[in-house]
Amino acid sequence: MSSETAIKVENLSKCYQIYDRPQDRLKQMIVGKFRRADKQYFREFWALRNVSFEVKKGQTVGIVGRNGSGKSTLLQLICGTLNPSGGTVQTQGRVAALLELGSGFNPEFTGRENVYLNASVLGLSQEEVDRRFDDIAAFADIGSFIEQPVKTYSSGMMVRLAFAVIAHVDADILIVDEALAVGDAFFTQKCMRFLRKFMDTNTVLFVSHDTASIKSLCSHAIWLEKGEVLESGAPKLVTDLYLQAFYESQQGNNTRTTIKPEFKQQESRPKRDQRLTTINQSSLRNDIKLFDFNPDAAGFGQGGATIVEVVLTDPNDNPLSWIVGGEDVKLRVRAVTNTEITAPIIGFSIKDKLGQWLFGDNTYLTTINEPLITGAGQEILAEFCFNMPRLAKGEYSICTALADGNYESHVQHHWIHDAIVFKSDTTSVVSGLIGIPMQSVRLVHPSDISTQ
Repeated sequence: MSSETAIKVENLSKCYQIYDRPQDRLKQMIVGKFRRADKQYFREFWALRNVSFEVKKGQTVGIVGRNGSGKSTLLQLICGTLNPSGGTVQTQGRVAALLELGSGFNPEFTGRENVYLNASVLGLSQEEVDRRFDDIAAFADIGSFIEQPVKTYSSGMMVRLAFAVIAHVDADILIVDEALAVGDAFFTQKCMRFLRKFMDTNTVLFVSHDTASIKSLCSHAIWLEKGEVLESGAPKLVTDLYLQAFYESQQGNNTRTTIKPEFKQQESRPKRDQRLTTINQSSLRNDIKLFDFNPDAAGFGQGGATIVEVVLTDPNDNPLSWIVGGEDVKLRVRAVTNTEITAPIIGFSIKDKLGQWLFGDNTYLTTINEPLITGAGQEILAEFCFNMPRLAKGEYSICTALADGNYESHVQHHWIHDAIVFKSDTTSVVSGLIGIPMQSVRLVHPSDISTQ
């Protein structure tokens, strides 16, 4: 295997023996002892058949496929927790895996004991785990539960502990199987920051049903179907073909000629989405629950200023605990300077649970001609007024930052990753990440359409 290759899979196959009745298993054991090939009391199920691919060092590879396509089986074969029926798997470097929820944990052991157990399986000595245990416990952030049996853990706590271990074993290859779908927004964001940093120099192989995350995170994608590789290549190409096949299997492959409608460009002026009143009176209203500003959230910076308050309000500066998507809001970011800052810039970005930036802005252009020079001990307030997009269901966070300088050259004084976390419970978004209020939407009866 080349020194540049992290994972090499050649003609990998996995066959399971399916028995209809318990006694058939016993019969097969007896027949097997006499090596009679003419008698067989099981059916064969090929979870994988002749799968081959290579993953280069530093690549992030996503695997897509419907349930039962062999994705999880493939990851377990690569990790060595399953033996193949045929073919070979070669890996180069230390492999850490986050597979099925709770896999690798002894439910009777405490969290502490499972940390030592898992880390030793991944190649760390007891002395190495001793040195890293405090960091692992801090990353997991499950408090006194670290001394409780794992069988008392919630699914979210189990993921926290498992991810904390693999984040501290100096792995070369990280394998993840949908595990990050469980857990709260703060921890998911922490995991995504670790993953993105890990991806800079190491290899990641993960399974996800979320094609948007495959396109966002991966440099390569593999599409598995019925245990075979149907497509391999650029993430956008592979995921587009996968989605096309999925919808065709559900709806059939009918192609019809469509007539492009002609329309007149409307005037560019602020308008209210005329459907908002109807939406807000229905179960489709986009209710967004806000959590309080967390000044202790993870961040970094030179310390020349400190962000002391981040709050979402209505246009009249009344703090909000809930927002309805499509309504006007104001984001207020207040900071205190610890030293003189000659050209402060305050900005924000809104991210989804994968850390993808949906939208954001900053104050740079408002002071580009007249920089706001501030001395030590002064307050700075930035306000951003915008129409809150309707958001797909899920968890989101607001990242805020204060810098000194300009776009090309600046110093970050205080950056907070997850200053505010919020959750979209219900939504009318039917596709995409966000729903933008429409200036006009209507369906015209054919008899009312005049020919041009």
